[in-house]
Amino acid sequence: MAARTIEAIQVSLEYVFKEPALLQEALTHRSFFQTQPEEASPHNERLEFLGDAVLGLVVSESLASFFPCCTEGELSKIKARLISRSTLANAAGRLRLGQWLRLGRGEEVNKGREKSSLLANALEALIGAVYLDGGLDAGRAFIQKVLATEFSVLRHSPVSSAGWDYKSRLQEWTHKQFGVSPQYRLIQESGPDHQKIFAVTVAVQGKIMGQGEGPTKKEAEQRAAAQAIEQAGLDGSERPKHANKKST
Repeated sequence: MAARTIEAIQVSLEYVFKEPALLQEALTHRSFFQTQPEEASPHNERLEFLGDAVLGLVVSESLASFFPCCTEGELSKIKARLISRSTLANAAGRLRLGQWLRLGRGEEVNKGREKSSLLANALEALIGAVYLDGGLDAGRAFIQKVLATEFSVLRHSPVSSAGWDYKSRLQEWTHKQFGVSPQYRLIQESGPDHQKIFAVTVAVQGKIMGQGEGPTKKEAEQRAAAQAIEQAGLDGSERPKHANKKST
């Protein structure tokens, strides 16, 4: 990976590695070596394993702080959704992580840069890389930054609805603020039948507030809703930034 590319990625991530080789490892899928056998650098599964553990710890301590009165079962349920593949893939999408992945030809052809599994795994590997490079404090800060949208919604959601359903959260807000429901529209469908990618937009009062892609329409809608929540500033205390409140 070229030095300029590594520098650009670090600027995008807002984290500078002491050991840039860790960043390259985190973004290298094992398929890369099928077409680049001469490369000696490792793939990201080791860091993915470590990042999963660090993510679990940081999320657990955050939830314990957010919800001091919750039971273990309630916290476990919220945690499971927060560290799910779809949530992590959505966060990786916000970082535009897919464009930096080092993939083999097969994954390139099969739109590996858009696959939820590859994106989620790469984000976990990146978390592991930051942890090895800067320690737990750096790992914690990185996780809190990349999951800032999710943590914000959690802090301002009732416990009963704190699982990860962005569509319900967005609908709750649009009903409260405008008396209308968000409108989702499929704008593109690409890829072979066994590997479809759906692109969806979500609009409120005719204004597009988010767009998402995914292997199913439902997942694409969830990602669009998550982007709308982030873009509109729906943090539980303020009105959406990009829509006018319905007159009464």
